[in-house]
Amino acid sequence: MTKQIAEPAKQVPDTLLLAQLKSRPEMRVDALVIGAGPTGLACGIEAQRAGFKVVVVDKGCVVNSIFNYPATMTFFTTPELLEIGDIPFTTANQKPNRQEALEYYRKVAEHYHLPISQYQKVEAVSGQDGNFHVATSDRLGRIYDYHTRKVILSTGYYDLANQLNIPGEELPKVFHYYQEPHPFFDNDVLVIGGKNSAAIAALDLWRHGARVTLVHRGAKLHNHIKYWILPDIENRIKNREITGYFNTTVEEIAPDHVMLKTPEGPVWLKNDFVFALIGYHPDYDFLRATGIELSSEQCRPVCDPQTLESNVPGIYVAGVIVAGSRTNEIFIENGRFHGQQIAADLKKKMLAA
Repeated sequence: MTKQIAEPAKQVPDTLLLAQLKSRPEMRVDALVIGAGPTGLACGIEAQRAGFKVVVVDKGCVVNSIFNYPATMTFFTTPELLEIGDIPFTTANQKPNRQEALEYYRKVAEHYHLPISQYQKVEAVSGQDGNFHVATSDRLGRIYDYHTRKVILSTGYYDLANQLNIPGEELPKVFHYYQEPHPFFDNDVLVIGGKNSAAIAALDLWRHGARVTLVHRGAKLHNHIKYWILPDIENRIKNREITGYFNTTVEEIAPDHVMLKTPEGPVWLKNDFVFALIGYHPDYDFLRATGIELSSEQCRPVCDPQTLESNVPGIYVAGVIVAGSRTNEIFIENGRFHGQQIAADLKKKMLAA
């Protein structure tokens, strides 16, 4: 039997949305968390431990971003720094891998019986502090209506890839995420980027039989690349096992080639696949749609640094979105504590009401 792949959630017109909401059962909670990543799970757990009725919604699966990491990825950090909910992250390895992390966060969610609505995209957030309405749609286009006293936004940034904005970027041969090398064996592959994602993908592809070219707009690879990865990729380029172009941009992607702008002039390369691994960004439009103000330079949401309540009373921010465009400032290691900050404020304000 052929496995059917679910279609993405449909965009629902406002008039149809309102009509469908009237026919859907309501769910009433004290706090609704948008985003089921590690920080979102931590926020839900801490709010639940504080005595509040909670639900977590996500447009993908639990820890969807980690699920979309490369299949063989190993974390830079040690397992105890990834822990949430006071549940030990046990592993025989000094640094855990993607598969172990997926297992860990599933088990934590099960341990706390945390209500999670997966594959529900948030269509609208309305109302005010103490009486918010959150409308979501599932992959079949069905609408759900949540009533909540507080909203916690922990939407991360990995779901929105930075774009090249060049001709050909929409071709099916272009990817903004890398998972595994096998499909690209004996193919000409271009990797765009100069940080960890690009370096790891280039090395993995080369080691599994792809002919790899790495292009970076900077003069050299970024110094934030993991210390055991940087000399490896530098040596592969030095030995011409991987072709490297620096101070170079991609000007056009065509079905059978790419055009580069190099310091020596234009270069045309035969090409089968392109990985544009140039970073990701939070969903600024969604944040603005909730009424949250963003700083002009770094798009940081305006919030109380202690409670993480935004300029919109009753809406909190957590995780990497707190840093705006500076996505390298907040990781699981420090974002996981945002749940405790928010839960403390919820207890102070909601139990006293």
